[in-house]
Amino acid sequence: MVQELLGAIAAAGCTGLVYLAMAARVVKQYERGVLFRLGRVAGDVRPPGLTLIIPFVDRLQKVNMQIVTLPVPAQEGITRDNVTVRVDAVVYFRVVDAESALVRVEDYKFAVSQMAQTSLRSIIGKSDLDDLLSNREKLNQGLELMIDSPAVGWGVQVDRVEIKDVSLPDTMKRSMARQAEADRERRARIINADAEYQASKKLAEAAQQMADTPAALQLRLLQTVMAVSAEKNSTLVLPIPVELLHFLERGNRQAAPDGDGELRPESGERRTAPHDDGGLRPESGDRQTAPHDNGELRPESGDRQTAPHDDGELRPESGDRQTAPHDDGGLRSG
Repeated sequence: MVQELLGAIAAAGCTGLVYLAMAARVVKQYERGVLFRLGRVAGDVRPPGLTLIIPFVDRLQKVNMQIVTLPVPAQEGITRDNVTVRVDAVVYFRVVDAESALVRVEDYKFAVSQMAQTSLRSIIGKSDLDDLLSNREKLNQGLELMIDSPAVGWGVQVDRVEIKDVSLPDTMKRSMARQAEADRERRARIINADAEYQASKKLAEAAQQMADTPAALQLRLLQTVMAVSAEKNSTLVLPIPVELLHFLERGNRQAAPDGDGELRPESGERRTAPHDDGGLRPESGDRQTAPHDNGELRPESGDRQTAPHDDGELRPESGDRQTAPHDDGGLRSG
């Protein structure tokens, strides 16, 4: 009798252990458990830890509450400015309501993936190419809003959506490269023109300053000569400003003093030199007279001269008009 009792207790204990093993469930920290009893949701969502269910009656389904990274396949579309592009993206979402994620949608991951692809194609058709390339932050926000609106009813929350890459045709890439090159060349020309304009203003101010102070031009010339000579060139080209020539011309117009303290006029003027007897003698090119042996003045060559005849009368030199006396005593022209 005792043995039968002990056997029944042992059998009940084994049955309890088997029942406990079949009823016990462990929910991990990042999971939540939804209990279905005879096909209906029973009770609240089971928290992490050990939980018990009724075997063969209850069915516990676990839902992952971690953030899911879902890559969106590349979608090909035509932008608003008629450019064919291929765009791929990535979606970050997580389940916030485990019961809705299991009851309201068959496969919430597949649903979010299809919604992301549809929204991405819609964004491509509503945007320009420049927006896809440069204004991605705004497009990401619009894409996130389009995916998150229906996903809220599925117990899913979209945390972030990012456009990964935009693929363009080769012809479009070459066109954009030419456009960028032309734009950079335009900016370079504008910068050069602005630099020339500023430099011309500064040069005009410098020229005005040098005009007010002529010595500044000479100092600048000397600085240029020093800069060129520092390079050890064998040939030195020295520019002479026009102002320097004017300065030298004014200096030549002034009379230079002789050794005796008297002013001597420059070349091209009429000058006189003193004779041995103290009289002034005109220089070459002027009309001169030389004294005869008898003390009379004799004109130099090139002037009209007269020579005395044997009879004491004056006779003009060759080249002048001469008169000779006739037999009757009258004068005869030569």
